[in-house]
Amino acid sequence: MGLYSPGTNLLPLALLAVLVAFLSATQDIAFDAYSTDVLRSEERAAGAAVKVLGYRLAMMVSGGLALILADQWLGWHNTYFLMGGFMAVCAVATLLAPEPEVVAAAPRTLALAVVEPLTEFFRRRGALTILLLIVLYKLGDAFAGALSTTFLLRGAGFTGTEVGAVNKVFGLAATIIGALAGGAFMARMGLYRSLMWFGLLQAVSNFGYWVLAVTPPHLYSMAVVVALENLCGGLGTAAFVALLMALCRQEFSATQFALLSALSAVGRTYLAGPLTPPLVESLGWPGFFVITVFIALPGLVLLYFRRNEVRALDSA
Repeated sequence: MGLYSPGTNLLPLALLAVLVAFLSATQDIAFDAYSTDVLRSEERAAGAAVKVLGYRLAMMVSGGLALILADQWLGWHNTYFLMGGFMAVCAVATLLAPEPEVVAAAPRTLALAVVEPLTEFFRRRGALTILLLIVLYKLGDAFAGALSTTFLLRGAGFTGTEVGAVNKVFGLAATIIGALAGGAFMARMGLYRSLMWFGLLQAVSNFGYWVLAVTPPHLYSMAVVVALENLCGGLGTAAFVALLMALCRQEFSATQFALLSALSAVGRTYLAGPLTPPLVESLGWPGFFVITVFIALPGLVLLYFRRNEVRALDSA
């Protein structure tokens, strides 16, 4: 992509972008399956935390840092080459990474690779309610996050520079701290208690935006609210990723993780995206953020009713 300009070679650049996106999605699934297979049950908490840490750092490098480099020093062509170089380093790390202690046999047919993993999952007791839990667990967080930047800019009246600086600095740092702390707490608390406590913190942290909506705008209060919301979101994300890994059987990890991670995006994409604007229009910003707290509660109630299944995953 670094060899082409969108002004003169739009079609080749677009086709390469589609290819990169396809390969990126394929690599995501392969990595999720690998992490599920290679981590022992007692390592899932730390592994989930490090996955969230890596994802956030990658967003910072490929987002904010790439924009600065392209604008100030390297230009877009050389920035693409630099990003490719970073991926080459990751490829070397992949070659040096350990294999799982128990290697599952590769499926012999496409049906065994796709159909059998799904059949095995849906044969489990309470499979549908577990899938519903995955959709609901971070739904309140998704609703609040869908319009948080819009609220800070238009509702609270902060400038783009203020919002960008706070989100990039405080938000990113708090998410990383939350993810690492989540891994440490999960090792002591277990998966179920971590999901419950971190889910409650995720829900309550949305009240911070309500405070911003009913008080005069102040940069310090905005920084505190963004930091707390991202901290609690990092805790919840670490526990949620650990849950997804625990639900996958090793011989079916790639397909099952793909199913579960796709379901986790349903609430954010098909519920939070379309419903948040009319909710804000009818309730106003303060009422909207109060509602997001209650939207998080059904997932926690369902988690309580499926607590025995979740607790059993710790020893699986």
